[in-house]
Parts: sequence; structure tokens; C-alpha cells
Amino acid sequence: MVLAAPAAAQGGDTACARDVLVAQSMQRQAIDQLEQAEGDDGSRCRVWRRHVETMRRVATVYGRCLSGGERTDRLAQVQGSEKEFAALIKSRCRRT
Repeated sequence: MVLAAPAAAQGGDTACARDVLVAQSMQRQAIDQLEQAEGDDGSRCRVWRRHVETMRRVATVYGRCLSGGERTDRLAQVQGSEKEFAALIKSRCRRT
């Protein structure tokens, strides 16, 4: 997955531009962690829970700082991932 720099943070807000870059980095790290997750469901569940929380935080930034098609596409991507892994957690992970 390749993420480009934000085309347009709303209102040219430099804080939003920075926040989007940080969110993209968080998203890449979360994906890398998923790809490296090994072991039993317990180990994977921890990674999945972190991933869901990260996707929620990233979605908040994208929702606040992006607009138009870019906002729609990126929100769909992170919200879809969050829902997918939330479902995995629900079906395969027990809270301890």
C-alpha cells in the first residue's frame, strides 16, 4: 500500500497537514505490525486490538483534515480495516 502526501488539508491548515502525515505513518506501522504478527490467537489479538485503535485514531484525523474524494477514499479504507479486525476480535479473541 502506498500513501501519498495529503493533496489538500482543509483550509491549508499546517497542523492538519502535519496530523495527516503522522496518521499515514501510524497507518503504515499498523499494517507492518499486522504483517509481522505471529504466534497464537492471543498474540495476534493484541496486535489486532492495537490495529483497531490506530485505525480509529487515523479515521478521526482523516475525517477532520481531508476533503472530497481523498477524504472519502481514505476514510473508507481505514474504517473498513477497523471493522474487519473488530469482527476478528469479536469472533476469535477473549478479553482477559
